[in-house]
Amino acid sequence: MFQPEGVYAAMLTPFNEDGSINETVQREMVDFLIEKGVHGLFPVSTSGEFVHMTAEQKARQIEIVVDQARGRVPVTPGTGASCPEEVIELSRYARKMGCEAVVVCGPYYYQVSQEIVERHFEVVSDALDIPIILYNVPQFANPISHVIAKRLARRENIVAIKDSSGLMINTINLIDKVNMVRNDFAVLTGSEEILLPTLAIGGRGCMVATAGVLPETMVGIYDNFKAGNLEEAKKLQFSILPLVRAMKSVNFPIGFKAAMEFRGFEMGSFKQPLSEADEYTYLGSRARIGKLMRQLVKNG
Repeated sequence: MFQPEGVYAAMLTPFNEDGSINETVQREMVDFLIEKGVHGLFPVSTSGEFVHMTAEQKARQIEIVVDQARGRVPVTPGTGASCPEEVIELSRYARKMGCEAVVVCGPYYYQVSQEIVERHFEVVSDALDIPIILYNVPQFANPISHVIAKRLARRENIVAIKDSSGLMINTINLIDKVNMVRNDFAVLTGSEEILLPTLAIGGRGCMVATAGVLPETMVGIYDNFKAGNLEEAKKLQFSILPLVRAMKSVNFPIGFKAAMEFRGFEMGSFKQPLSEADEYTYLGSRARIGKLMRQLVKNG
């Protein structure tokens, strides 16, 4: 059964002025990320603004990324939705397209009990024959507790969890709990700031937006850790923090899209229009992001 490991890029989505996906730029991004050494691609992601996309756009993005990747790295798209039926439909399409796994967040918008969260994944798991990566993103969806994760890990086709809580205490408890059930279940961090600490306590890697912006640095953290070069891994981990803070200082994910434009990719207009005050803040942050990007790319 497939299991994710290493550095996965949570892919940003370039849009045309009419709101459609800029397919040319999306394909260029796929090649760029693979050439820079990422171990996998995560399209239809939170950072890719899947909530602003139609069902047809989500399916098309999966098609584009799979076609351009050409089997060079695994493609694990997001298929999360507020009800199991939508998850199942898009996940089956991802399976048809040849994706190695799907990434599924908890149900969102309505707040529900942990028992309903668990049942949501049980229904999805029973209906699918593609590996499932749980996605704990409590900022935007009902959380997946480590107790629920442990129970779900007993299911053969649930193979990993991406923890975007940003809390090491949560990540270490997830690793501890799932290891009680099986030792081949992968815990990946969804927070770029803590890739190295996550690896140090037994995590398998990351699925993060910064891997789409600075793939060589994120891969460098992972590779140096694996090679035992801990000081270099630590140096690289700390090097990204000013940029991450700058990218997160404005409405998500436009700071990351600004950084991607400094790498030469036209990301297009924003799906969520900015107010005049937010536009002013964005321009200031964009200037700082550009300065940091130039330093990091030059030193990388």
